[in-house]
Amino acid sequence: MRVLLPHLAGIDVVGVWRVGSTIRIEARPRGDRAWCPRCGGEAARVHSRYRRQLADTAIGGHPVLIDVRARRFFCDTTDCGARTFAEQIAGLTERWSRRTPAGTAMIEAIGLAAAGRAGARLSGRLGVAVGRDTLLRAVRSIPDRPIGEVPVIGIDDFALRRGHVYGTVVVDMKTRTPIELLPDRTAGSVATWLRGHPEIEVVCRDRAGAYAEGVRTGAPDAIQVADRWHLWHNLAGAVEKTVIRHRADLRPPTETTSTNDGIDKPSATIDPTESGLADSRLATRTRERHAAVHELLSMGRTISYISRTLPLDRKTVRRFARAADVQDLLPTTRTGRSLLDEYAPYLGERVAAGCVDAAVLTREITELGYRGSAKTVRRFLQPLRAAHTAPPSMPAAPSVRQVTGWLTRRPDRLTDEDRAGRDALLARSPALATTGRLVRDFAEIMVDRRGHDLNAWIGRTRREGSPALRSFAAGLVRDLDAVTAGLTLPHSSGAVEGHVNRIKMLKRQMYGRANFDLLRKRVIHAG
Repeated sequence: MRVLLPHLAGIDVVGVWRVGSTIRIEARPRGDRAWCPRCGGEAARVHSRYRRQLADTAIGGHPVLIDVRARRFFCDTTDCGARTFAEQIAGLTERWSRRTPAGTAMIEAIGLAAAGRAGARLSGRLGVAVGRDTLLRAVRSIPDRPIGEVPVIGIDDFALRRGHVYGTVVVDMKTRTPIELLPDRTAGSVATWLRGHPEIEVVCRDRAGAYAEGVRTGAPDAIQVADRWHLWHNLAGAVEKTVIRHRADLRPPTETTSTNDGIDKPSATIDPTESGLADSRLATRTRERHAAVHELLSMGRTISYISRTLPLDRKTVRRFARAADVQDLLPTTRTGRSLLDEYAPYLGERVAAGCVDAAVLTREITELGYRGSAKTVRRFLQPLRAAHTAPPSMPAAPSVRQVTGWLTRRPDRLTDEDRAGRDALLARSPALATTGRLVRDFAEIMVDRRGHDLNAWIGRTRREGSPALRSFAAGLVRDLDAVTAGLTLPHSSGAVEGHVNRIKMLKRQMYGRANFDLLRKRVIHAG
């Protein structure tokens, strides 16, 4: 029995029975002395005996109950305030506990891993009958570990209630484990916590101004390190705004070539006002705006953002956003019977042969029995004429997201097709070519840890860059020391971002209803 349950070494087992599905172990303490928990004095006089029933870890899936004949002793120390005390068996009993330390540790582990209802179901399968509330109480009662020396930490925010309430997670970057959760993300809370840990030398953070102010106030001697991922993310956002600003450069130039050997086709003299509605300037503009709106929507942009960027009225943007197909925004053609139905095959053959003059074709079908007007013939010929004179299809323009990826992705991760498209675009767009050079130079500074070259890059960006890149450079200047340290030192906030994702998982596991104290215990002590 002691081989199976090493924590029973301090007792003598009297008997083992199975009652239903429960294994009952009757035992009594070994030895004839105990030590007073208040004064530490040795006691030998027994005051009384009583029964303690302790739940233990299961054996073979069966619950285990240890029935101990515990003793109370007189404390013979003269100046001790305790006249009697109950003995505690090392490794088996704790004050006021109805479980062994091994059983308590098992319940705590289940609670940290699976929380309430799921933990209760799991513990039942493991032979430990415990309710969900008991599991949560066990998790909340876990004592906090001492933090100790933490020279390098990382801080970031996480959502307690997305868009409304946020907290702060603090991670020891040496052990990559969370050491504290703060109930908000204000500079005051961060500064207060940092004042209690003067040994901190480096703080890794994102670009949030509240954290910068909190570190300056609470740990003025610590080095602040801006995270490189956030720097690149902000740069990619500036590049995206630049690409949107120069959207007209994305479309490849059209080349007009003559294929009629000097003979003018009748369609070349058609009045633009007579073009079909489906291919008119209004329809073309409608298609372009519909594509632009839905491209920005696919990138997660809001109606207000799209309205400012394109620019369009919010009502117009909303109407384009609701239309899944651009044809829903164009007038539909009539489908009823027409006087030209029986002459349609003849007109189709004549247009295919190159004759698209409505007056000539009207005279021809009038001789065949047509009794309508020339205007009806012109309306019928509009889509046929447009298809006959349409220029050869050009390759589609790359999307804003695609071009942003070309400019911000590592060159060795681009396909040959992407590289060719990028080179062609940069050749016809000087503004995007300048943006590409600035992005490449910043990437070299970041990869090679050449933070000392940042000032030169900022100066060049202010002279040559787009408005979005100049705004990005101005933000770097406001946080120049932290950004320079982030581009020089090896520290980053990668471990912090991982724990933020883990917090999201724990929140979803608890259906978003966990109080802050329970979430804090699970984040700090689980895993």
